[in-house]
Amino acid sequence: MKFYDCRTAPSPRRVRVFLAEKGIELETVQVDLGSGEQFSAAFRKINPDCVVPVLELDSGRCISEVSAICSYLEDLHPEPPLFGKSAEEHAVVLMWNARVEQQGLWAMADAFRNSSKALANNALPGPDSYVQIPALAERGRTRVVRFMQRLDSQLADNRYVAGDFYSVADISAMVTIDFAAWIKIPVPDDAPNLARWYAAVSKRPSASA
Repeated sequence: MKFYDCRTAPSPRRVRVFLAEKGIELETVQVDLGSGEQFSAAFRKINPDCVVPVLELDSGRCISEVSAICSYLEDLHPEPPLFGKSAEEHAVVLMWNARVEQQGLWAMADAFRNSSKALANNALPGPDSYVQIPALAERGRTRVVRFMQRLDSQLADNRYVAGDFYSVADISAMVTIDFAAWIKIPVPDDAPNLARWYAAVSKRPSASA
């Protein structure tokens, strides 16, 4: 298998952390998003959506989307389990991972992509050009702060995002919180549960992946 990565982007980092937790090593190809390599004819053959991460299987089939890649790898390498051990835990992990993506990561992407000068004509990832909408950047910042408050409430009675076990939902949330630092949105002072959790997950060896 071959993993198409970009060291500076948050989405492939989620897969790198997942791989580190599993102890999986893959052949890795760095895609230079800054120079627009994702739009090249060669990469479009790998992923016509022009985004990373991508996992190229031994069969030649390419899988994109973080959740799809991690789910595939979980099936191949079930230990340690990062999607829960039971059907109920699996469902809760998927629920919280989706909430993190929709309420946190997508909001963060709106805030960043609609304000970064480097992305003036690429406010959305992918092959098509979209101009920035400043109002979406402001709304995104508001949503990120609200997401952190909601996550703090969830962590008041839970050691990790989906319960008492570390999961892919924690990986997604940690990367989102780190991503928020790009636009100077810190963990709020009135979110002690979030701060406790963030300090703990950031100390895991996989966090540096």
